[in-house]
Amino acid sequence: MFQQEKNVLLQTSIHSFWIIFCLCIPKCLYAQNVCPEVRQQLLKDGFHRNLLIRVNISTADESLRSCIVATKVHLPKGLYVDPYELTSLQKHNLTEALMMADNIDLEAPEYLAADVSVLVYMRPDPECFSCFRALLPLHCRYHRPAENDGEISTVLKSPDLLMHCQKFFLSLECLKETEIEAPCSQKNIHTCHWDSMKFKDVTEELKLQIPVGLKHHLMLVCTVTLATTILCSSLILSALFKHGCFSFVQSSQ
Repeated sequence: MFQQEKNVLLQTSIHSFWIIFCLCIPKCLYAQNVCPEVRQQLLKDGFHRNLLIRVNISTADESLRSCIVATKVHLPKGLYVDPYELTSLQKHNLTEALMMADNIDLEAPEYLAADVSVLVYMRPDPECFSCFRALLPLHCRYHRPAENDGEISTVLKSPDLLMHCQKFFLSLECLKETEIEAPCSQKNIHTCHWDSMKFKDVTEELKLQIPVGLKHHLMLVCTVTLATTILCSSLILSALFKHGCFSFVQSSQ
């Protein structure tokens, strides 16, 4: 009798083990194979914005800390990044980004500019073990005047997600066929091999509403600007001749 109860108890334990195994193991495997999530958020209004980028790798593997995560942000010609501002932010250890083009014209209007890409190096998020984040300052270019609406929409595309890992095993389901050679960091000019990753974009399409002038205000704006320039110039010249000291020196032959 005791032996039968022992066998029943053993069979029950075995069945319970297999039930737990079948329920938990697939979930663990699924959690490891989930592709990263990328979220973009625009901060501030007007011509000067901040782009907040968050990446969640969705894993608790300790070897994740051996990875470098970056995003390649594609900016339309209506947006630009100030390289001098990036240098200042780099000195203060706030943002690390690398321009993928030279000779960025900061004064060019939207219709004379070109698209540009920026490689943004992500930093570990202290609030989440498997998360990375970065803040990229953006600036809007001046656009042509509009007919009726005083705003123009500019769409910000989804970035490319790049990872360079030494120990962490990247899921093959999340790897793209394309591979990129790029600097390891802004400070480290050595080239690293970056894996391009598939990801889930949890952000809806980002649209920037950029304020623009109206065409029927063109004559008024030009007239006021010209009148203001003439008035200010006249006041400056009047004060200069009234209070300035002039001395004329004749040169000897």
